[in-house]
Amino acid sequence: MSTIGTIESVQRPKAAGQSLRWSFDTRVYGLLLIVALLVLWEVSARLGWIVSSYWPPVSLVILAALRGLAGGDVLVTLLATLRRAAIGYASGGMLGIVLGLLLAMNRWLRYAILPLVEIVRPIPTPAVIPPLILFLGVDDALKIFIIALASFFPVFTNAYAGVSAIDDTLLQTARTFRASWMRTMTQVILPATLPAIAAGLRTATSLALVVAVISEMIAGSSGIGYFLVEMQYALRPDLMYAAVIYLAVTGYTLNRLFLFLEARFIPWLGKA
Repeated sequence: MSTIGTIESVQRPKAAGQSLRWSFDTRVYGLLLIVALLVLWEVSARLGWIVSSYWPPVSLVILAALRGLAGGDVLVTLLATLRRAAIGYASGGMLGIVLGLLLAMNRWLRYAILPLVEIVRPIPTPAVIPPLILFLGVDDALKIFIIALASFFPVFTNAYAGVSAIDDTLLQTARTFRASWMRTMTQVILPATLPAIAAGLRTATSLALVVAVISEMIAGSSGIGYFLVEMQYALRPDLMYAAVIYLAVTGYTLNRLFLFLEARFIPWLGKA
């Protein structure tokens, strides 16, 4: 018995160490690829492989990005985009969770509402911006509505599918113990669908940022999307590419934050 315990104690740290080493190696390889692409960008601009005034060296782009951050104006611009994205994401995500669970549990609601959802879902989000301008104008109401619409569908679809995938034994057990509808929802259905809901929320995170930028590019007067278009028209490719870098870093940070929260509140799915 003691021999088995000794073997297990030796094998577990080894397995954990191998997992940590594999995770570290994959991140290093990803970082090396990014560095290699940036070096290729720099060399192609410096040596004239791409002759264009709209292809500055990446060193100038990074310098412009750092100067923009030091000035503080870019942070205000980026925060305006994140504020709209956060409000729309929270609204659309919450509605997607509630409606997805309700429709999966109630067939009459499913018969009434699901056809409308399926009709609207395939429509590309940018395609509804021009008609909505007629009703909502070009202020924050338009952008937040568009972001909420884009965030709603992946969360709704995953919540709805998550209920369908629940083991029927769990529901039968709840009925056997005569659990109320609310107790069944909060203690059986919602915990069982959390992995699917988390997957939908993670997808919606990136969609919210993308749609926020698109809405600002089409009908905006502030935000990082409007800044990007403004720099394009001003013939400032360094600041234009700097805006793209801001968005890339922001998107990566939001994804890592989501994974951290997922590992904290849904430990059996932790990937941070």
